[in-house]
Amino acid sequence: MGEARHIAVLTSGGDAPGMNATIRAVARCALDRDWRVSGVRDGYGGLMRGDFEELGSRSVAGILHRAGTMLGSSRAKAFREPSGRARAAQQMRDAGIDALVVIGGNGSQAGAWTFASETGLPVVGIASTIDNDLFGTEATLGVDSALHVILQAIDQLKVTASSHRRASVIEVMGRDCGYLALMAGVAGGAEAIVIPEAELPAEAIVREIRAAYDRGKSHALVVVAEGSSSNARALEAYFADRPEELGFETRVTVLGHVQRGGSPTPFDRMLGSRLGADAVAALAADEVGVLCAWKQGAVARLPLAEVVGKRKQLSKELLELGRVLAR
Repeated sequence: MGEARHIAVLTSGGDAPGMNATIRAVARCALDRDWRVSGVRDGYGGLMRGDFEELGSRSVAGILHRAGTMLGSSRAKAFREPSGRARAAQQMRDAGIDALVVIGGNGSQAGAWTFASETGLPVVGIASTIDNDLFGTEATLGVDSALHVILQAIDQLKVTASSHRRASVIEVMGRDCGYLALMAGVAGGAEAIVIPEAELPAEAIVREIRAAYDRGKSHALVVVAEGSSSNARALEAYFADRPEELGFETRVTVLGHVQRGGSPTPFDRMLGSRLGADAVAALAADEVGVLCAWKQGAVARLPLAEVVGKRKQLSKELLELGRVLAR
């Protein structure tokens, strides 16, 4: 791709810790090749508006450790329509932008693939979502940082729960994917883990809490994904009528968007830096229509056509491990 000397980078969908490290790597690796780089404000919405900001090396200074995204993000419904994508392509052409790097998750990469297929413009994706549900990649940008925040909260809540002999229900993000709940539940020592892929009825959760009480434990922990039918709100209502069945008093904590706001961990800073550098290398090699991902401890490139429309399957063995270790 020797002729492409002006690329753009955007962040789309939910923000994830490490996005700024990725933007920094894309910008500086492109500048190292004497390319021009433009940041797109507010994701695909900004792309349709032509909201571009030229990035220099100093433009991305001091952002490596910051959560969120310096470029902003949005979910642009108009980009789902052919007219919106055509408008975005024209904005790129008018600005002399030759290629696009898209940092985002499932919806963002599906949009990237459709955009590239319709317009013929070179596009490279970077795997970024705290849900870690992108097909084909073992780790996505931001999930390690989100888990760090969740486990810190779990450790702190378990201290106060033990002091008062309570059961804690902690709801984490995950509308369709229970990765965060599964990993946090196993690593945090939960008595029960509830995820959309393996629903657990409320009465079964009551039994697990009661079993912990009967074993003489000073607390119990339940980790639920927000998209589960037995989410925090549902369990709070169910528990309210059954205090004698539980043994413990219960407290419910919904972590919400605090999970996105933690400073990126060393892993996510390195992952963002490596994926950003690889996206520029892919464009230089004219290897486009790919997702820069992480497999077997190394950067890998996967065809976007093989990634979009699929969802990573969670390990049911980890659910069983969590059950065994909770005893």
